[in-house]
Amino acid sequence: MADKRDYYEVLGVSKGATDDEIKKAYRKLAKKYHPDLNKDNPEAADKFKEAGEAYEILSDKEKRARYDQFGFAGVDPNYGAGQGAGGFGGFEDVDLGDIFGSFFGGGFGGSSRQSRANAPRQGESIRRSVVLSFEEAVFGCEKEITIDRVEKCTECGGTGAEKGYTPETCPTCHGTGTVQQTQRTPFGAFSSSSPCSNCRGTGKIIKKPCKKCHGTGTERRSRTLKVSIPAGIDDGQSVALRGQGGAGTNGGPAGDVIVTVSIRPHPLFQRDGYDVWCEVPISYAQACLGEKLIVPTIDGKVEYSMPAGTQPGTVFRMRGKGIQMVNGRGRGDQYVKVTLEIPKNLNDKQKELLRELEDSDTPQNHPGRKSFRDKMKDLFGKKD
Repeated sequence: MADKRDYYEVLGVSKGATDDEIKKAYRKLAKKYHPDLNKDNPEAADKFKEAGEAYEILSDKEKRARYDQFGFAGVDPNYGAGQGAGGFGGFEDVDLGDIFGSFFGGGFGGSSRQSRANAPRQGESIRRSVVLSFEEAVFGCEKEITIDRVEKCTECGGTGAEKGYTPETCPTCHGTGTVQQTQRTPFGAFSSSSPCSNCRGTGKIIKKPCKKCHGTGTERRSRTLKVSIPAGIDDGQSVALRGQGGAGTNGGPAGDVIVTVSIRPHPLFQRDGYDVWCEVPISYAQACLGEKLIVPTIDGKVEYSMPAGTQPGTVFRMRGKGIQMVNGRGRGDQYVKVTLEIPKNLNDKQKELLRELEDSDTPQNHPGRKSFRDKMKDLFGKKD
């Protein structure tokens, strides 16, 4: 925890960054450090994981607000143990019960830390990443991932004791995991609490530890999980497998598995949210005369009637031909941008025909060029 970097610093954005700036910063880092693209760089996986963690917090309004107010302690319940200073100005791990108890002889009901020693704790959350093709992200798919997670020991069922034995309540701390000491001075009684040395703060004594887990009650196992990727998921978004992470302690729930997706670029399509963009090259004749273009879409080829006189860079909108929204409510649109392809290496006949066309052309066919010439005359006078 001591080496954890500020989430804004990780993504390289300011605290006032917009959601769009945060998303763009994460995408840039995810592509730069994706493990599949950096197999020779052992540090890339850690940086990819670090960026994913930062994006998960800062892209969620509630989590970001808690982080801005309390730091890591506001978003990670396990953060703070052993920290000298944290999200609460250096006091996030201070037990107020200990403070008042030390001044008033335990008159505030003792240390609240005692009640937390054996409180249920959620298990470890595990992060993984998968690379999807453009089509897999658009239409959804199922992927398999392999994780190593902490599970209850199969031999003792998580008790930590050999079969036929059960953990006993520590007689020293009576199951609290802490012991309290009181010292009387001329200024009054001062109390302090510390982890019980007899049970090492667990509150339980295991006389016959399980031989398989050595009394921990857990073991690490490799598991293969299936992940259902929803249709319409975007680059950098995550899918959560609730309860599939590490086993909790003291009856706490298991952690989650967070799977972040990275999408490979497509040779024809570009994505903008749920909209799809595509460029279609056209000839000079097609632009002048109009044409029934064959346009690719994510659902297949469609015919689009391009009107005569279409200008280079014109964008046509095809409603409902975009990507299915993750919540299932409608689809985005497809935008088709036409680009004019100028022919090269013309033969003599083709050149002659173009000259004839130019000679027979009239200013009315080129209002933009006529307007430009008029402005030139106004600026420089009527001299050519």
